[in-house]
Amino acid sequence: MEQKLHTPEGVRDIYNRECAIKLALQKKLNTVLHLYGYQDIQTPTFEYFDVFRKEIGSTSIRDLYKFFDREGNILALRPDITPSIARAVATLFETENFPIRLCYAGNTFINHSSYRGRLKENTQLGAELIGVDSIEADAEMLAMVVDGLKKTGLKEFQVSIGHVDFIQSLFEATNLEDEQKEEIRTLIANRNFFGVEEILDHYEIADQVKEAFHQLPELTGGPEILADAGRIAPGEAARLAVERLRQIYDLLKIYGVEDHVTFDLSMSGGYGYYTGIVFRAYTYGTGDAVVRGGRYDHLLEKFGKETPSIGFAIIVDELMNALSRQKISVDTIRRNIIVYNEETESNAIILAGNFREKGRCIELIRQKEGQDKSLYESYAKRKNAAALIYLCDDKKLEMTNLITGEKKTANIAE
Repeated sequence: MEQKLHTPEGVRDIYNRECAIKLALQKKLNTVLHLYGYQDIQTPTFEYFDVFRKEIGSTSIRDLYKFFDREGNILALRPDITPSIARAVATLFETENFPIRLCYAGNTFINHSSYRGRLKENTQLGAELIGVDSIEADAEMLAMVVDGLKKTGLKEFQVSIGHVDFIQSLFEATNLEDEQKEEIRTLIANRNFFGVEEILDHYEIADQVKEAFHQLPELTGGPEILADAGRIAPGEAARLAVERLRQIYDLLKIYGVEDHVTFDLSMSGGYGYYTGIVFRAYTYGTGDAVVRGGRYDHLLEKFGKETPSIGFAIIVDELMNALSRQKISVDTIRRNIIVYNEETESNAIILAGNFREKGRCIELIRQKEGQDKSLYESYAKRKNAAALIYLCDDKKLEMTNLITGEKKTANIAE
């Protein structure tokens, strides 16, 4: 007997009810994006390596899945869909001057360490608003995130918002080398502010700047922290960033989503291409963000089109983990099962056709000789079916409602 093959480390099969839930979630989220006027786009699973090169600011090159085609070109599986969208827009919408609203769903691939069971393949569903640099565009994105998460059934979650210009102004005020700045950035991302202060104490840095870094842990919370951020802002760019966040919050109140919004001025985003606001959504039951997004006003320039943009990606697999652990059910299409034998085969096929014409999902199973119908009822329950219809003969059927347990008999002609 040949040895059975398993999936490689970091990827997995998704099937049965879990797969049905995933597709149902994606449908719910897509509905929200479409209601905001976003149109679907599909980009290739792999691109030329240059689409994700270091200068783009996406995933680290060492974490890419790279390979060659027959012509010797270096290709890469996409680790992030936004650069692919940017490349497509620069090519396909080169002369478009009106806002471009696009949404997508697809799998991404990152060859990182599988430490703590992290998946190397994830499904992302997101949206990009291209051609607009305004507080209105920023607020629309954030409102769409909140509406989308609420549509899935989540109630307890927060969208945390920061601004790249604020934290970048602090880095620039230190006058440190890029290597030290990157070390501090990593410490801040890991919430190790003691480590930040230890590094700053080794260099001649203005007390005002040190104090600003010291207060970073306190610049997390509701809109009231924006006043404190404005007071310690080290320059004009940082002050403008805080003011923009304040204006965005005013618009979010009009959208009615402010209860799900907080601020974190230490946030710089996970990608190097972010230029303005950055945001992440968190909820219970998952150790990572379920949504990541931000403004990337210069990314499309690298593909030949100068235009501002903002977008987000919902990490569907993380969202599913959160919903499961919070015991939030997701409605899926439940099928019905018809069990028949040789004598009732014709009636079963006709009956199934009638149900399908009405939009009902029907699975036909031929009963094996000598098998009791209770075996098929157990199977139907295991497959989360809504009902089991057993054709007793060419005139009668017995129907079991697997949700309520109710059973009844009826004439097939009815």
